[in-house]
Amino acid sequence: MFLCLGGIFAGIMISLKPYLKSGGVQPVSRLGFGGWPLGNTANGRTMPEDEGVELVRAAVETGINFFDTAPNYALGRSERILGKALGPVRDKVVINTKFGHHANDRHDFSVEAVESSVDGSLGRLRTDYVDSVLLHNPGIDILAGRSGHYTALQALKDRGKIRGFGVSIDKEDELLTVLNQPHPIDVIELLYNVFSQETRAHLNTIEAREIALIIKVPLDSGWLTGSFDENTVFSGIRKRWTEADITRRAQLTRNLKALLGTDDLTPAALGFLWSYKAVTTVIPGIRTMDQLADHLRAVKTPFEPSLRSRLEAFFDEHIDGDPLPW
Repeated sequence: MFLCLGGIFAGIMISLKPYLKSGGVQPVSRLGFGGWPLGNTANGRTMPEDEGVELVRAAVETGINFFDTAPNYALGRSERILGKALGPVRDKVVINTKFGHHANDRHDFSVEAVESSVDGSLGRLRTDYVDSVLLHNPGIDILAGRSGHYTALQALKDRGKIRGFGVSIDKEDELLTVLNQPHPIDVIELLYNVFSQETRAHLNTIEAREIALIIKVPLDSGWLTGSFDENTVFSGIRKRWTEADITRRAQLTRNLKALLGTDDLTPAALGFLWSYKAVTTVIPGIRTMDQLADHLRAVKTPFEPSLRSRLEAFFDEHIDGDPLPW
């Protein structure tokens, strides 16, 4: 265990699996920290740096040792907050960042930009290495290994700037492309949750290849907390949903509450993900101390093994073949 874990959460957070196949990286917490909210704006309020630092350090104290970020999250502020907060425990934590969406809010997936992007992340994170770098939702040609990106990342790994690399993806065709390309990768970050199970059949392949699996968007951007309905007014990135999307998700949420017999969906939604042996860590976005406490309580909540098959059947009946737009 990487820290002395005090309080009621002691001893429950650490996964049995190392994050990477090589490089001596310690096991990581089943509950990771999604760093998109750090320094970001929501409901008209921008998170101050000191508040973000306090939140990250509180997470560390509970036993969370996996932190996910990207250069474009809050235009670099997420990485800077993590760098300031994690400096004293850098060798005890695992940091994952990305390439392709940059701190100046531009997209540049050129191979020539890989090293400069990593160098920028290293500066903001106040470290001389990053545990992993992921290609951040690139095109199919890049995922297929026809562009030189995997070779460029391997070169940085050989030089010690990064300890592993992989991809952050959303869809089944993207995952199949990655699994069928010839370059060995260390990490896949995948959109997967109760409402998005299109890639379920391929999780065993990821596990068999010993590829670390990070689950992103585990609560369907908040719907799987049970706190949204068709009357919710959304702002920021959540304004992307159409009225039809909101109506459908609201009905699915009601159906799921009826199935589970509770309005609090978070424990079952996260427990569902942790029930898969392939999953290394799950990274809900964490914006407040209350959210942190809620997610930690979910870790402690027992998950009945038979519930996974019921939630898989829920997806098969209500969603399969007509996927929800992210």
